[in-house]
Amino acid sequence: MRYDTVSTLNLHQEINSATAIEVRALHKQYGKLIAVRGINFTVNKGELFGLIGPDGAGKTSTFHILGGVMEATSGNAWVFGQPARSARLQTGYLTQQFSLYLDLSVDENLRYAAGLREVPDDFFLTRRNKYLKLMDLDKFGARLAGQLSGGMKQKLALCCALVSQPQVLLLDEPTTGVDPVSRREFWDVLAELSNEGMTIVVATPYLDEAERCDRIALMYDGEIHETATPKELRDSLGLHRLEVRTNSLDKVEQVLLEAVPIDIADVQTFGDRLDVLVKDTVKGEAKVRQLLQENNLPSPNIESNEPTLENVFVTRLRQQGSAPEFFSFPRYRGGNKHIRTDAINCVSTDFAIYAHNLSRVFGKFQAVKDVNVEVRYGEIFGLLGANGAGKTTTIKMLCGLLEASGGEISLGGERGNLRSRDLRRRIGYMSQKFTLYDDLTIIENLEFYSGVYGVPSKLRREKIDWVIATCGLVGQENMLTGKLPGGWKQRVAFGASVMHEPDILFLDEPTSGVDPLARRQFWKLINDFARNGTAILVTTHYLEEAEQCNRMSFMVAGETVAEGTPSSIKAAQPGKLIELAVNNNQAASNLLKKHFDSWRVSIFASSLHIVLDNPDLEIPQIYKLLESANLSVKSLRVIPFSLEDAFIGIVQRAQK
Repeated sequence: MRYDTVSTLNLHQEINSATAIEVRALHKQYGKLIAVRGINFTVNKGELFGLIGPDGAGKTSTFHILGGVMEATSGNAWVFGQPARSARLQTGYLTQQFSLYLDLSVDENLRYAAGLREVPDDFFLTRRNKYLKLMDLDKFGARLAGQLSGGMKQKLALCCALVSQPQVLLLDEPTTGVDPVSRREFWDVLAELSNEGMTIVVATPYLDEAERCDRIALMYDGEIHETATPKELRDSLGLHRLEVRTNSLDKVEQVLLEAVPIDIADVQTFGDRLDVLVKDTVKGEAKVRQLLQENNLPSPNIESNEPTLENVFVTRLRQQGSAPEFFSFPRYRGGNKHIRTDAINCVSTDFAIYAHNLSRVFGKFQAVKDVNVEVRYGEIFGLLGANGAGKTTTIKMLCGLLEASGGEISLGGERGNLRSRDLRRRIGYMSQKFTLYDDLTIIENLEFYSGVYGVPSKLRREKIDWVIATCGLVGQENMLTGKLPGGWKQRVAFGASVMHEPDILFLDEPTSGVDPLARRQFWKLINDFARNGTAILVTTHYLEEAEQCNRMSFMVAGETVAEGTPSSIKAAQPGKLIELAVNNNQAASNLLKKHFDSWRVSIFASSLHIVLDNPDLEIPQIYKLLESANLSVKSLRVIPFSLEDAFIGIVQRAQK
């Protein structure tokens, strides 16, 4: 990057003292590919700023330039008045790929990172103690990084980025693959760092996380299209969200989709409800009821709610023409014989997946304890839990990859040999780690898997073409798979696991790191397979998408602690979830965590969320506590529990 002396001085003078990052006309091109197209944005000192966009939007290229590890093709990126490359020692950068050394201990990783950043020895110990304590890792200094859970690894990687005490922290999808409890703890740490004055820029595919940013920039196709606070973005959508609950989800969805975009803006299917976006709440609800009445469908239960950031994101991308096209799966068997009649009830009462008192012991450690699982054909069942809860071990036992230590298993009616060739051809499995071969091309991987799964030769070409078209990779099928971004790899891996039209499908975190629009397409495909009779068991750390499941169970330390539909699990939560707006979020959060369990209190951008078991008694206590610390309450209201709130509450109570 070349800087003219006069323009550099002028630009430097223009940068406001409150500005930490200034990006102007930034452009990045790789050969013929334009990744970043002249973007402009500023980030204020101490701000928690979100850069949100689909896979391939240009976010990582922007981060590379801001982190000083890549030159821009043209334009300027400044950090505290200096070119980004010159400000590298003031910048901490956590990339998508872990920079940890798994065969080094926690302390050894920290000391190595400190050495690279030229941190003096007399500062290192103080910072090491501060950040490990902040991340709840202070008791694990001697543990090898490879022996940490996914959430703990992310926290250690953040410690390594913080040990130089940077003024700016860049985080590129820092919580991908991290469980909800660790994700919330991670974001609470970011809020505290921001409150201390650190400037943080974060990219995330999880729009519920983006709700916790002060401001958000929506980026796609290399351009920034909108920058605002989460509330401003939701308000700018000009739409309202109706939650429609009915026993005839499939039929209701079909009727409402025919009204898009004339009377209804959008319809999205979840496990036990539809989310319908309308311009006017009253008129929209009346229209939904009218359409269902005209089609002789029962009157639904309808609740009004504000739109989510994901609604904003998906709507904006659709307006730009960026929504992926849906291609119907080329079926030749006419679908599974066990066809689903609605979202919950099935024609067949036989269980496709059945486990009773399932257990697994590794040495002296019991990873799974007396777990029961029942999944019917045509049903989507979610197996949810924190990292290390035993989900992947359970899946491996259910599909015959790992022998159970105890209990009874039936898979597709087979109770004996779960490894038989005939049974395996009826099963699809997408593992948590990519099942693709990086040194093969995309088409070579698909040809390999179609052979392994026994797809007839005359059908393979059409099935492979469907995967490539669904993934948006037409013309790139000869690319090495290892060069694909994570989100695209996930799509190809999913396609490879379903080409043979399985009766039973195991999906272990299938959408990890996938952007919201692609995630919605994923679930449209998953629902399509379920409606054609496939039994699906899925794990995910993204609780908003877990709402797509018909039923689910939560695992803690190898045991099942809750089971039911998404709505029933949320409704069963004790107490109330309170949204609290105060004049100083961080001070209020620190104070309340001294008097309530820390998991009950969390910062969400301009407000606090707090779970109260006895709100009538505890709300007056909160007012009194805050007033004693000269903190004023701007507003207080009860809000619905999200599935993530329910999950965290259930897990924390079970562990306690």
